[in-house]
Amino acid sequence: MKVQILDVEALRAITPAALSAYARTEGWRKVETYGEYSDIYVGEGRPELVIPRTSQLADYASVVSKLIALYARAADVDDIALYRDLVGADHDVIRVRAVGAEDDGSVAIDAGVDIVAQSRDMLLAAACSAHSPQRHYRAGANKEAIDYMRRVRLGQTERGSFVVTLLAPASPQLQMANLQLWPDIDDEPYERKVTRMLVDGLRASKSAAEAATAGPGSSAFDPLVGRGMSANLCEAVAGLIEQSDGLDISLTWARTRPVPQPRNKVTFARGDAMILREVARTFRSRESRPDQVLLAYVRVLTRERADADGTVTLQTLIDGKQQSVKVELSREDYELAMKAHAGKDAVVAKGDLARVGQRWWLEAPSLEIFSLDVG
Repeated sequence: MKVQILDVEALRAITPAALSAYARTEGWRKVETYGEYSDIYVGEGRPELVIPRTSQLADYASVVSKLIALYARAADVDDIALYRDLVGADHDVIRVRAVGAEDDGSVAIDAGVDIVAQSRDMLLAAACSAHSPQRHYRAGANKEAIDYMRRVRLGQTERGSFVVTLLAPASPQLQMANLQLWPDIDDEPYERKVTRMLVDGLRASKSAAEAATAGPGSSAFDPLVGRGMSANLCEAVAGLIEQSDGLDISLTWARTRPVPQPRNKVTFARGDAMILREVARTFRSRESRPDQVLLAYVRVLTRERADADGTVTLQTLIDGKQQSVKVELSREDYELAMKAHAGKDAVVAKGDLARVGQRWWLEAPSLEIFSLDVG
């Protein structure tokens, strides 16, 4: 049964850029302008098209409806499938599919809510990596990533399985590019960096899960951080896997910014979730924590001679647990630590807290004595 789309607002959701990009990638080419606001496209064995350059035309929705019918006939698909393709033609479209949904594509309501939330967290992690690759990100700390996420749209669900569709913004390609080669990621606009980091991060996460089966060696995961892998991404993907019997994540690249591969897909098995959670825990434990303020006691002082810099061990609380923290101090701060140790006074230590091997270190430190003696 043929279904025609009549909703005016739905038709107006398709942009002129999407209409022309679809035509170009499907074999049509622009030959001349038509009037003041449209162009004529032709293709071998294909009907001639008149495609508007603006959506401000009074009959824009009607024009879009006719183009959908022509495109659908040429592609031998129904209008609904073609409409879905056009809506995403000027976006990078991310589809998160829960494996093992019911036959009607449904999941439990709590699982569905979690899948949407974790899909968002997964893309936010990629947006943070595109700004600055790190093992772990603090939620809400990256303004560029948060601004990007405000422009991401939640697309319609799809039949046949439970699929969350994210429509990610994609800057249009304004110059001719070599479609045989991927551009250097540093030459890409931020929006495309995000989706490329997402695909690279997912592939790296899958590689990490496979590598873990060969035995211990979590430090081997560190080089994958530059490819978009992070504790945040691993946790989001693990959460998605746990809501189903596995996970398929695909990305269809915007037709307005074409690439050598129009679609990429990464698949995870249920057993990958536990491995990714452990990778995330390891990343979190090793990530530097900038601008920390510690209330601590000096327990151990070590230096080679009286006029030299030295190392002290502080006792303090980290994440609610008693921990030892090593600090390399200048001669002046070391003497301050000696005074605090002798008087059994607390110190306020400021700096960047980092995990090195099994030890905590405070880098770029400064020290002040904190005395409870108010007399």
